[in-house]
Amino acid sequence: MTEIHSVSPGPGRPKDPAKREAILAAAQVLFLGNGYEGSSMEAIAAEAGVSKLTLYSHFKDKEALFSAAVKTTCETRLPRRLFQVEADCDIEQVLLAIGGAFNELVNSPESIGLHRVMVAMATQNPGLVKMFFDAGPQQLLCDLQQLFSRADALGLLEIDDPLRAAEHFCSLIKGAQHFRLLVGYAEAPTDEEGNLHVRDAVSVFLRAYRC
Repeated sequence: MTEIHSVSPGPGRPKDPAKREAILAAAQVLFLGNGYEGSSMEAIAAEAGVSKLTLYSHFKDKEALFSAAVKTTCETRLPRRLFQVEADCDIEQVLLAIGGAFNELVNSPESIGLHRVMVAMATQNPGLVKMFFDAGPQQLLCDLQQLFSRADALGLLEIDDPLRAAEHFCSLIKGAQHFRLLVGYAEAPTDEEGNLHVRDAVSVFLRAYRC
């Protein structure tokens, strides 16, 4: 159920970035700990140390807050600078950096917990699940698509379909390990195991797409 508040901030009233960050941090904690339905806007406001009026001045409803929390998490763990490529860059190092950050993100307890919440919500609230996918996984695919398109134009890679290449890259990084973690079949890999997996995945990808 979407929670909507009718009160909006007055025209021209500045919003405090620090309060927005506190709200997003509180939302991440509660959504992961209590699930989407179990996290009320009142509880998130209390956790963030702000009033409900302040919360609704930043986010119109719980779905908007959830989407922003997912997007913020992804942008923090996969910063924009990782997706920059130039003609003289080492494309293997670029992909290793992205692959390493992505591998850490998807295998983190927070990400595994969030994926489990979304699986549980799939039939109850498909619109919310779509919002999650668009804010997180789909945005990563778009970022990779743009990177691969530019890498092809610069002659760093040879890619006819950048979006398909993005899907290949993500699938190689996630591998079977992510599914094992998702269903509670295995423990999280060590740093050494994770790094080795990423190096292997990037090596396979480059054998398919390197000029």
